[in-house]
Formats: sequence, C-alpha cells, structure tokens
Amino acid sequence: MLKDPFFDQEPDELAKALLGKVLRRKYRHPQKGFVWLSARIIETEAYFLTEKGSHSSLGFTEKRKAMFMSPGTIYMYYARGGDSLNFSARGDGNGVLIKSAYPHFDRKSPEATINIMQALNPGNQGLRPAPKLCNGQTLLCRTLGLKVPDWNQRKTSAAEFHVENIGTEPSTIIQCRRLGIPSGRDEHLKLRFVDARYAKHATSNPLTKRSWRQGEDYLILSR
Repeated sequence: MLKDPFFDQEPDELAKALLGKVLRRKYRHPQKGFVWLSARIIETEAYFLTEKGSHSSLGFTEKRKAMFMSPGTIYMYYARGGDSLNFSARGDGNGVLIKSAYPHFDRKSPEATINIMQALNPGNQGLRPAPKLCNGQTLLCRTLGLKVPDWNQRKTSAAEFHVENIGTEPSTIIQCRRLGIPSGRDEHLKLRFVDARYAKHATSNPLTKRSWRQGEDYLILSR
C-alpha cells in the first residue's frame, strides 16, 4: 500500500508516478463475501491551484476541502452524474484525477472477479467487455464500487481501499492536453498522462487523433 509520502509530489510528477499502480477495493458480494477488485491506473490528469482548469482555482469550499488537505487525501465529486476519484498532491489545492484504468488480476484479485465488476458496471447491451470497464473516470468508480459519500475527504485504507505498487511502471508515457476543459480555462496545458502501452484503452487515444502531431499536441516521454 502506498503511504502518504508517495503522494507528497507536485501534481504532474504524481500523475506520472501513479501510472502502473493498482487500485485495490475490498467489496462485499452478497453471495461470495468479501473480494478484492483491482484495476491498473493507465491515465491521469494533474491539476494545480494556480491554473484555471482545476476546481480549486474557484476557491475553497467544503466540497473541495479534500484538495486542501494533506497529500494522499481522497477527493471525490460527481462528474456527469457519476462518481470521480482524485488524490490531493503537494501544495494546497493541488491534485490528480484518476482518469481511467484497466482491470487487473492476480492472486489477490483472481480473474473470476471480472464477473463482479461487470455486474457493478453493466453495459447497455449485455456485459461490458473488460477493456471498457474502467476507460473513463466515472466508469472506473462504478466498476470498483467507489462512491462519493463513502470516500470523499478520507485517506486510503489497507483493509478497504488503497493504491498498491506491484512493480509495473510504464516504459513510455504520452503527455497531452486534458479532456473536457472549457475554453479559456487553461485548456492548452499538457497535464494529461497516458501509459503508452494502454493508450487504446484510455478515455481517448492521443495517438489516433488525426489532427494531432507529436511534439506539438502530445509528447512521448521515455522512463
């Protein structure tokens, strides 16, 4: 489990460092009892108090309090009617949005847990395929059963929900503009980071945008 010192980084550095880490959520299933649902983080967005794209730039409120709390505090809010997961970073008002992930399976979270995740986040026409379960901030929270009232302004917990380093860091990261930032609110800033290996499973693949050019619209970072 990643401790608070890990989150004590500048938002852009934390956003990159979180790629490849695994979200672990202990979920109580009516028939199977407690199981661990897991997803590997493949896409993040950094937010600074000093730029207009962040919630914090609009000022401190009780709803935004988590962004002004110590690094590693969970900040959850509703986005387009769904729950959204963030972590506070170094500096008041700074944080990182977990934009998308990919289902992860191992001894702690066996492949059979996919059935539970699909039940939590069903598609409109049958079961949602694994690559589509977490490719969006609200889909991710739905798939792991994360809710704003349960986790906002809390710290992660080894017994319930945490972020884990399993030693799989991306060798290549794509850095580009964030998604959904309104015009005039620093939408030009390249503060979105995508694990290149999983780019096709991100919310939007930066490599397939016809008008985008490497070096201008996106950067390729080697680690």
